[in-house]
Amino acid sequence: MKKVIDGKALVYCEGAFNTPYGKTAHGLVRFTERYEVVGVLDEKYAGRDAGDVLDGRPNGIPVFKDLEAAIIALKTTNNLPSYLVIGLAPDGGRLPQVAKATIKAALQQGWNVDSGLHDFLTNDPELVALAKDKNVKIRDIRKTPDRDQLHFFTGDIEKVDCLKLAVLGTDSALGKRTTAWILVHAFRAAGKKAEMIGTGQTGWMQGAKYSMVMDSCINDFVSGEIEHAVVSAYNNENPDVIVIEGQGSLMNPAYPGGFEILAAGRPDYVILQHAPKRLEYDGFPGYKMHSLAEQINAIQVISGKEVIAITVNHEDMQKDEILDVCKSITLETKLPAFDVLEYGAEDLITLLMSKLK
Repeated sequence: MKKVIDGKALVYCEGAFNTPYGKTAHGLVRFTERYEVVGVLDEKYAGRDAGDVLDGRPNGIPVFKDLEAAIIALKTTNNLPSYLVIGLAPDGGRLPQVAKATIKAALQQGWNVDSGLHDFLTNDPELVALAKDKNVKIRDIRKTPDRDQLHFFTGDIEKVDCLKLAVLGTDSALGKRTTAWILVHAFRAAGKKAEMIGTGQTGWMQGAKYSMVMDSCINDFVSGEIEHAVVSAYNNENPDVIVIEGQGSLMNPAYPGGFEILAAGRPDYVILQHAPKRLEYDGFPGYKMHSLAEQINAIQVISGKEVIAITVNHEDMQKDEILDVCKSITLETKLPAFDVLEYGAEDLITLLMSKLK
């Protein structure tokens, strides 16, 4: 059994699994060092294997209709969790009202609850009282630390003398974090020391040791928190490479993340995640996505750094389309293009190994 930080977890994703609003659950189903995931809650896929639903690759994580069904099944296998984790990632980070009943029932079971939403469970007196009564914890991962615990940008990033890569994207909910983890694991498999810098709540939930939650950090401290995470990873781990998870995109109207990562993380190179079939920005019909060429140019103008490769999100594609799409991107941009989720990262890692310091 793999060693995990916090124990077994059941992931709540009702109505959102295998949609863009379930990306936190997707990350946990694919990989986490923080929990051993024992199941997912989503009535639509009840009875299915979560890995099979998500990627066509069974991984032994069952999907249950509801909490009651999960408890009955997990009791019989002596696999009851100690955590309920909210795996939803809806626009605006709001908790659906229907979810509260499941959260209350989990607390009644004596389980801890972790949530990465903007609706803080610790602001709900009823849930807080119930957790106290049952002697369990509620953790709001997006709750910003007190300002005296936050860091301001210092310039210490210039002392980081290893390869720094940023995985940015042409849109939000695109797979940047998944690609970043795939690269970290591929570097490690190749015998190199690699560290992941998590910049969202899911990265933390997956066990990224060096993390900050960018979209809920007070703006004055965003650059400092990014720098502090990178510098801490470098000083403590002496890695060969640091991979920084991107957030949003430069041009998504609601999630214009990315600039602070370029400015404060100061990557040596950028890997750009792109979904070729996506025509409009995530969640905003009518907002046409800027072209790949425009987005590459914007990154290079802003940062002065090279976009070294394109990683492809194959949403809405058939498998037999993927390699042809990668070839067409290379013809268009003169950059190598890879689908690392479908085909692995070995070819991309071969390219990146030549850039190690």
